[in-house]
Amino acid sequence: MKILILAPGSRGDVEPALRIASGLIADGHEATIVAHADYEQRVTAAGCELVPFAVPLEPPLQSDGSAPGARGYLAHLRTYMLDHARAALAAATDGGFGVVITNPISPYGHDIAEALSIPSAEALPQPGLPSRSYPPMIASNLDLGPALNRGFGRLVERFPAPVGGAIAHVRGELGLPKESRLAGIRRRLRAGLPVHHGISPSVLPRPSDWPNTLSLDGFWWPVEDENWTAPSPLVDFLAAGPAPVLITLGSVDADAGAGAAVAEFAESTDRRVIVQGKIGENLAEAAQDRVFAAEHVPHSWLLPQVAAVVHQAGAGITAASLRAGTPGVPLPLHTDQFFWARRAHELGAAVTPLTGRRLSRDGLKTRVDEAIGNSGYRRRAAEIGARLDDGDSTAPLRRWAAACDG
Repeated sequence: MKILILAPGSRGDVEPALRIASGLIADGHEATIVAHADYEQRVTAAGCELVPFAVPLEPPLQSDGSAPGARGYLAHLRTYMLDHARAALAAATDGGFGVVITNPISPYGHDIAEALSIPSAEALPQPGLPSRSYPPMIASNLDLGPALNRGFGRLVERFPAPVGGAIAHVRGELGLPKESRLAGIRRRLRAGLPVHHGISPSVLPRPSDWPNTLSLDGFWWPVEDENWTAPSPLVDFLAAGPAPVLITLGSVDADAGAGAAVAEFAESTDRRVIVQGKIGENLAEAAQDRVFAAEHVPHSWLLPQVAAVVHQAGAGITAASLRAGTPGVPLPLHTDQFFWARRAHELGAAVTPLTGRRLSRDGLKTRVDEAIGNSGYRRRAAEIGARLDDGDSTAPLRRWAAACDG
């Protein structure tokens, strides 16, 4: 069976799709992934066909070189989502797909499935349905507790979203009646849409107010390149002294304030540091004996070898830190990052998250010293990590696909 998987977003959104696709391919299915052209090598190496789109996730700078404001960023997101939706439509017109799998920011995949009269399912790396157990992910910094979280989530569902225009475009092109994003969500949930979460219940116990159609399948770990070998300079750096601190802020450019705080910390600390991302090159030139600028390195290989991880608290890096048994120093900046940072801290595997004015060179130094100096963080992370080898996390989606194919 041909399976269409929609994966707009950053690398952290594409990697779970690749893990799911690899399981489906192992069962004899064919997987087509609609993702940004930047991920062509990753997608094709996993044995999938790529349908690319071109608009970048990061908005362009303004004419004066400054970043766009909130309004400009939202306008760019609308363009980004529309470009992906058009690519998804182009893929669908080729025909022959048996099911569609969407991620959190591609709900129009269900509209495509509706027009094709085929089943669809959601594959989410973070919880989406309003619940007493967590706040809405778009505002996860505002945890109002069990009494108010679900009502807050239902209120936020009503807010306009950048994907609204893409939904309207897809439904219009396919001749479907107009329907708002929220109406579509509620209609599909009432109909029993399968919603799979790439989350381990060891990290997030299943909320008691979830319907039976929602499941926690376990983390969808990145697909490893069997031919990958560690670069010699990095191996030599790791062997040359005490375990370093890893700083990794994801595949999207870091907030200017966070980037400055991290740079100042790396320049002033006496600790050895590995930095991933754009800021790493300049730092490494300034302190070659103490700071190493690394390209993308599999976290399953690198994280067990570092003393602590300073990270943006996305779902993927938070899970990877737990799996490696490495204490975290979370610097959440937006959306679900606050949720994951808070969850890791509640589990005892990460220090108190650094946010707002506390995110400074000195604040970062204090948190790193705490993460390394208090052995309880590493012990607790290791205890949780030992429970994350919880079988094939793609199995529930594979069973669903097999049932659809039958």
